[in-house]
Amino acid sequence: QVQLVESGGGSVLPGDSLRLSCTASGSTFNTMAWFRQPPGKEREFVAAIWRSVSNTIYTDSVKGRFAMSRDNAKNTVYLQMNNLKPEDTAVYYCASGQPILSTRTSARGYRIWGQGTQVTVSS
Repeated sequence: QVQLVESGGGSVLPGDSLRLSCTASGSTFNTMAWFRQPPGKEREFVAAIWRSVSNTIYTDSVKGRFAMSRDNAKNTVYLQMNNLKPEDTAVYYCASGQPILSTRTSARGYRIWGQGTQVTVSS
């Protein structure tokens, strides 16, 4: 019964920052994640966070630039994206699920998906 809605995308210059938000219609105990799909490429994992603890994981290409956080009271997760690069251009999707270890960074580990928000980084 959970619905996810992303916001915060846009068109920016290289080096700029954006913060994406994903709000759930109801409370959830699920793991939350961000995926992205660059033009002409497969959907790929970006970051994930657990509800009960503050642990986060990131794909190597965004470590040190992106930070995921969660506000459980607002049923919202965020993805702060700094020093954006053209290769970050993609549709970004919020996802919710209860993945096992082997599917934690796979789209197969998540059941609920948002509609996506476009991020474009170009000069």
